[in-house]
Amino acid sequence: MSKYIFRRALGLIPTMFIIVTICFFFIRLAPGGPFSSEKKISPQIMKNIEAKYHLDEPLVIQYVRYLGDVIRGDLGPSYKYKDYDVNFYISRSLPKSILLGSLALFFAVIMGMGAGMLSSLRQNTWIDYMSMSVAVVGISVPLFVIGPVLMYIFAMQLNLLPVSGWISERGYSALILPVFSLSLPYFATIARLSRASFLEALRSDYVRTAKAKGLKTSVIMFKHVLKGASLPVVSYLGPAFSGIITGSIVIEQIFRIPGLGRHFVQSAFNRDYTMIMGTVIVYSLFLVIMNFVVDVLYGYLDPRISYK
Repeated sequence: MSKYIFRRALGLIPTMFIIVTICFFFIRLAPGGPFSSEKKISPQIMKNIEAKYHLDEPLVIQYVRYLGDVIRGDLGPSYKYKDYDVNFYISRSLPKSILLGSLALFFAVIMGMGAGMLSSLRQNTWIDYMSMSVAVVGISVPLFVIGPVLMYIFAMQLNLLPVSGWISERGYSALILPVFSLSLPYFATIARLSRASFLEALRSDYVRTAKAKGLKTSVIMFKHVLKGASLPVVSYLGPAFSGIITGSIVIEQIFRIPGLGRHFVQSAFNRDYTMIMGTVIVYSLFLVIMNFVVDVLYGYLDPRISYK
């Protein structure tokens, strides 16, 4: 097991190398540049600007230089914001996105697993139909619709929660609407996955044996069924965690949360190469690390899986 973990950890390096390489060259294929604007700049000034940021060098030299900086942990200067570098803006905004995404995913897992368990135990009853109906709504309705609707109802009409802002401005109540909005699509997927998995486990031979022994339903569910039935959910959590961080871009814009999504959107409009690359690297790193964690957890949850 330890050898497998070591090999998988080493495998993260070429994966990130490929991602950085593809993104670096693809961004350069887009028309325009970080200093393109409607106002014309004299050729001499443009030449000096490009020399300052090494944009006058051949593309391969720029790539090698940037790759060396990334290895040292330096994501470079921002071409749009002159006061600080990319590391500063990411370090200031990333914790907010992680907090928002982690709370949303935690809420989605707890509520989704609970809804899936209740639906499997009360199959074809009103509890099952209601839970799956909410799940269908969560999957079907996009975030840019869910967020404003909840904002209109609970903030503008009922005046129970703040419209927008962050903890430093509005307190912890500012987290309720964005966390619930962001978690709803993931709750829906987890509820459907867990329901199917619980139903399959409840029809297995070892559960029938446990029932024949007279064990309580709660003991059967939490001691015998939960561990095996959680495997599909665990496999989903890897891309879900990275997806919920990147998916928070829409929610951050709607609720005016100063997270990493704001810099990602603005850097795309500004053609800020280094800021785009920095956010892509961070998002990709979350994805590959969470997939690695899921692979390791699989071995602990399912004894049938052997890593050699």
